Amino acid sequence: MKNNLILFSLSLVFMLTACKTEFEKIRSSNDPEKMFTQANKYYDEGEFLNAQTLYEIIIPYYRGKAQAEDLFYKFANTHFELGQYILASHYFASFGKTYYNSDKKEEAEYMAAYSNYRLSPSPKLDQTNSEEAIAKFQAFINAHPNSERVEDCNNLIDELRSKLEQKAFNQGKLYFKTGNYISAMVSFESMLKDFPESARSEEERYLILQSSYQLAVNSVYEKKKERFEKVLVYSNTLLRKFPKSKYRKEAKAIVKDAKSELKKFKV
Repeated sequence: MKNNLILFSLSLVFMLTACKTEFEKIRSSNDPEKMFTQANKYYDEGEFLNAQTLYEIIIPYYRGKAQAEDLFYKFANTHFELGQYILASHYFASFGKTYYNSDKKEEAEYMAAYSNYRLSPSPKLDQTNSEEAIAKFQAFINAHPNSERVEDCNNLIDELRSKLEQKAFNQGKLYFKTGNYISAMVSFESMLKDFPESARSEEERYLILQSSYQLAVNSVYEKKKERFEKVLVYSNTLLRKFPKSKYRKEAKAIVKDAKSELKKFKV
């Protein structure tokens, strides 16, 4: 039993070594045609790292030749398959610009955007990649308005915008919770402009009202009158836009206190 296990282990090591030797022989062969054939074989078998390595070596040799288009597209796609999305986006975009008459141009431009989409992190993190993906999806829609991928692009844009909205909302809530009321107001007002159809707009307006009220309460005497007057403006806006607001009771209480404070300034 022990001897059989040793023999099996040795056989496995030998097989792995042989495979590696085969790849290394091809990689160092200086034969572009042989490398191209083997790279395509690796690609078809899903061995994308080996395929990518060989494609990268022979790209200069095939530049301007009939095989170049297929080679470069597959080279770009190996990066996507390996999760190298930054490079995948770069190479797919480059393919679209280089082979502008290719029947793969539309697919490449979509994949350039989709690679950025795959880089999009959770709403807690920086959303630069989400913004870039939205821009690229929109550029794709503009360039290919009749593409069957337009609906997919719009759905992905909606998903990415939802992340941007959540990120902005979280930032505004953090400002509010830490007592940075001016920044909270600016943040939520920006959200109302950037995401006018948001389901959070009622809560955003209430948080603007609360931020304004807390700012007025904690202001120096010289600024209280002006700031309590703004509290009334924000409360009126909330109750006008949402007459049955779930925050109506809280808003009415704020209005009552703001008016009480403003009476102190009447001579």
